[in-house]
Amino acid sequence: MKKIAIINGPNLDRLGKREPEIYGRATLADLEQALRREFGATAGLEFFQSNHEGALIDKIAALADAKYDGIVINGGAFTHTSVALRDALMGAHLPTIEVHISNIYKREDFRHKSLTAPACIAVITGLGLEGYHAAVRFLLKS
Repeated sequence: MKKIAIINGPNLDRLGKREPEIYGRATLADLEQALRREFGATAGLEFFQSNHEGALIDKIAALADAKYDGIVINGGAFTHTSVALRDALMGAHLPTIEVHISNIYKREDFRHKSLTAPACIAVITGLGLEGYHAAVRFLLKS
């Protein structure tokens, strides 16, 4: 059974409350339940969310050391600002898919540039929470 980690960065603990017109009304707990329903029998899923950059970096290193099979990451705002998060993903040597709930290219200009995307095998943007499902499906097939 493949081990896949789903990592969410800052403010994603506010899903369902923060800007529902952009991010929808489902909560992070709803997302986790949906992923467990779909993949729980075929994948070992681990979920982690933090609003703190260092905690995310520490988690990525721990996943690499534990020899996880892949990461799905929504780095939130750190996607656009964190060289350290990019470096952690590069150093982990794990297949990683970056996910964005909204279409970052239809939003503010500063969101159009992802510092973490070069450390990922793919980027999924604008599919809502379905992007997480697509990312896990892909990692399970690869």
